[in-house]
Amino acid sequence: MPELAEWDSFYVIVGSAAGALIGLQFVVATLIADRPALRVAEAGAAFATPTIVHFGTTLFLAALLRVPWQSIILAAALWGLVGISGAAYAVIVARRVRQQSVYQPEFEDWLFHAVLPLAAYVILALSPFAAFSHTRDALFCVGAAALLLLFVGIHNAWDSIAYHVFVNKQDTNTQRR
Repeated sequence: MPELAEWDSFYVIVGSAAGALIGLQFVVATLIADRPALRVAEAGAAFATPTIVHFGTTLFLAALLRVPWQSIILAAALWGLVGISGAAYAVIVARRVRQQSVYQPEFEDWLFHAVLPLAAYVILALSPFAAFSHTRDALFCVGAAALLLLFVGIHNAWDSIAYHVFVNKQDTNTQRR
């Protein structure tokens, strides 16, 4: 499909970034794993795991759109399923963010952990409907959703690291005294 060939460089860059950031996230998680924290699993399900899911989804979309498809039909169906699954997962994450008691989320947390991921996944879920008659526009929607998930993941990874380095470190130092 010539429409997909034009996206080659974009998905090479986005997919490579997502793959590298997944690895970096695991390295950081390993480095901070020995810090004592209360109810880590509860907060991890709300804040850390979704970051890996968003990076993984971005990597998957990059690979999906580099497959030499004969037509857009199967690719659109697959990214639509990713969008529906991601939207359901974003709702689950929002519930986990609300229910966890380790950290009181602020507006920015709700924006980057619930609203923006949900928006990206909804764009993915709806874009297959445009893929048949407006292929170029649908591909721009998929690209925007992938880029949004990448930037959300970067923000959330940085936010998580900053929390563990600055806030959790202060709590640990206070507990030792």
